[in-house]
Amino acid sequence: MEPLLIVKNVEKSYGKGANTFKALEHISFEIDHGEFVGVMGPSGAGKSTLLHVLATIDTPTIGDIFIGNDNIAKMDEEKLADFRRDHLGFIFQDYNLLDSLTVRENILLPLAIAKKKPAEIAERVEKIAATFGISSLLDKYPYQISGGQKQRTAASRALISNPKIIFADEPTGALDSKSATDLLESMSLLNEEHETTIMMVTHDAYAASFCRRILFIKDGNLSKEILRGNKPRKEFFQMILDELAQIGGEANDVI
Repeated sequence: MEPLLIVKNVEKSYGKGANTFKALEHISFEIDHGEFVGVMGPSGAGKSTLLHVLATIDTPTIGDIFIGNDNIAKMDEEKLADFRRDHLGFIFQDYNLLDSLTVRENILLPLAIAKKKPAEIAERVEKIAATFGISSLLDKYPYQISGGQKQRTAASRALISNPKIIFADEPTGALDSKSATDLLESMSLLNEEHETTIMMVTHDAYAASFCRRILFIKDGNLSKEILRGNKPRKEFFQMILDELAQIGGEANDVI
């Protein structure tokens, strides 16, 4: 099977002339269907820039980004907006929920925009809410629920339309340890049982230990990758800590 995501020689520069700053250099890698991949590295290494470029939030200066057969690096804005809506899911650190909508309405928003039938929408909302343990919260508003519940609502919204890939940017950054673990376990379950493809940028070695593969980035370049394989998560966590110590990214480093 062809990889789901193919990144070829992607670079991202900011500024002009003598003031040019290269945030990403010669980035190439692939992600297969059903992978759970983490991206880590020191502050300013290019982690968020990479995610933003792949997630169509920003555009690469040069290079190609294929998701399936579509080269999103070469799409015009109109096509890109449709592609983003139909095929990509996003989970951000600050939730991005609409306060005027209930939890249910926030989750179903992508399906309403895609003009899905009400019966299908209702069924999908119930199913994804059960997966994330928030069924009892569906009629509440974001201001009535905790940070962890908000993030699980955001994750439910990201997954409701069955996207090809989920991009998660520091999804546990604002959560306490129990809420973070609940979210990571739910994401891991979706990855294992439904083969949901996830790419997650994180500074947190504990969060990264739920991934199956970690890409390390330093000074805008991919420096190394490590695979979990059949290792227990605790052992993989230690491998991640050891690698971060070598490249200068602290376990509690922030972007």
